[in-house]
Amino acid sequence: MVDLDAYFARTGYRGPRTPTLDTLHALVHAHVHAIPFENLDVLLERPIQLDPESIQAKLVDARRGGYCFEQNGLLLEVLSQLGFEARPLSARVRIGKPREHIPARTHLCVRVELPRGELGDSWLVDVGFGGMSLTSALRLGVEGPQDTPHETRRLVREGGRVFHQALLAGEWADLYELTLEEMPLIDRIVANHYTSTHPDSHFRHSILVARALPDGERLTILNKELTRRRRGGVPEKQPIATHDELIHILREQFGLVLPEGTQLLRAIW
Repeated sequence: MVDLDAYFARTGYRGPRTPTLDTLHALVHAHVHAIPFENLDVLLERPIQLDPESIQAKLVDARRGGYCFEQNGLLLEVLSQLGFEARPLSARVRIGKPREHIPARTHLCVRVELPRGELGDSWLVDVGFGGMSLTSALRLGVEGPQDTPHETRRLVREGGRVFHQALLAGEWADLYELTLEEMPLIDRIVANHYTSTHPDSHFRHSILVARALPDGERLTILNKELTRRRRGGVPEKQPIATHDELIHILREQFGLVLPEGTQLLRAIW
């Protein structure tokens, strides 16, 4: 169980706790603004625990961030406790990959069913997809463009697969694909083990931190570069010159305070 009062204090959410579409949009919006995406514990070779108590201790109590299995695992538990019909879905990440390539199912997102009186059918939420995490829910039954507080998105069905796409620089780009197959805890444990420990996992070799801002902007860190991207604008890139500067940016821009002496990929400087 997650302490809902502590979670709402962490995200700043003060709205209704009834399982409606408005509540769902508002919860997603608050979550991604307050809890940054980050893979720092993977780089520090700390285990990523997926039970609700461990996720709350890290993301809520310790005011840290996490990646998809932690972020969407937390949201899944919160939605379920609030009375939403929420289920975990597995996905294959497709950013920058051709369609003929078959990536592993190493991403977790969440499907939510709402009563027909609430516009009905299924909705997709995802607060754990790095610099492209959703800032509102997407309706799974709609294939045309759907606006969000940040990018325009769409869900395209092709051959039994659903491709989640974003409109970036005037072109549609694949983010990930789903078959709408559920991802039970044991599958999340296996995928999380690969993602956090396998030498081929990109999370083992790169600093990845991201946060969505309320005005449609996004902040991301990839190794030695901080990027600010305004909705519809050209990304503004700023080099990060030293490890100390990185620690300062994590604290001031993302609210991540690490213990003194923490070393993150020192070898890249």
